[in-house]
Amino acid sequence: MTQTPACPPPLPEAEAEDGTEVNTEAENQTDNQTDNQTDNPAENPAENPDGTENPDGTEAEADLEPAPPAPALTPGQAFDALYAFAAPALVRQTYLLTGRRELARESVERAFQLAWQRWPEVAVDRDPAGWVRAAAYEYAMSPWHRLRLRHRTPEPPPAALDDRRLLSVLLSLPPAYRRTVLLYDGLGIGLPETAAETEASTPAAAGRLLHAREVVAARVPELADPGELRLRLTELGSKESLRTAAKPVVVRSGSERRARRWTRAAIAFTVLLIGSTAFTLRTAPDHYEAPQAPAATISGVPPRSGSGPLSEEEQEIRAKLRSMFQNGPERLRPELR
Repeated sequence: MTQTPACPPPLPEAEAEDGTEVNTEAENQTDNQTDNQTDNPAENPAENPDGTENPDGTEAEADLEPAPPAPALTPGQAFDALYAFAAPALVRQTYLLTGRRELARESVERAFQLAWQRWPEVAVDRDPAGWVRAAAYEYAMSPWHRLRLRHRTPEPPPAALDDRRLLSVLLSLPPAYRRTVLLYDGLGIGLPETAAETEASTPAAAGRLLHAREVVAARVPELADPGELRLRLTELGSKESLRTAAKPVVVRSGSERRARRWTRAAIAFTVLLIGSTAFTLRTAPDHYEAPQAPAATISGVPPRSGSGPLSEEEQEIRAKLRSMFQNGPERLRPELR
């Protein structure tokens, strides 16, 4: 009977060149079993098929579901937020443009009323505050305000002497130059954006800005530095006690009332136009009538006169005619004499 050779003893663990030990075959089998259990959730008793751990004290996986989105603002809420953010600063800016406190407040309210009427357009604009600012500036600098009685007399100037000088210099500039220096030096808006808002090219806006700075530096030398000018413009708008605009609810209701009035006026004008057109079509002539020639006096024609009394000869002829035969051949064949 042949003797089966005994199994050789396990080989000792080999060492790598860097001194670390190499895993034995038994350790490799253990690692493979652990990986298989991890890859197959059905064989892993610590986890459920849906990927979450059983409530046996083990940790639960992080919830990967996205958080619910924040509730969207209504148009009224979005308008109120924009009004609260931009209205106070716009009142100060329009005061620097016009030098009139009530006109500044009125311009801001009109601009926000227009924004509420066109809210679908303003809401998707990349700069809603800039849209309202442009509308407020356009209304504030309209030349039609000169015809209003209350705007023919100047308002009281600022109390401080330096503020009066600066405001006087600003108001002496042309409207386009005043608006350019306020946007660039007062608000810090870039030159291309300033040119776009003032509806001018970039070189034209740069020329207006340089000219406005020269005028300001000539009359107020301490404001030759643009940084100092920006600081003084901000302080001038903040020092004045300006009456804030109305509440956003009042502005929205005023905008809606104005829109209803304009709609009714447009309907009334349309009805009047249709009525006048129908009346014209009803009463106008439907064919051409030649104009009558003017009367003229003709010479050489005797005047018309009525018949007078008959003479004796005419009376004899009349009697003879009456005595002649009314019937008979004599009327057909006159007698020749």
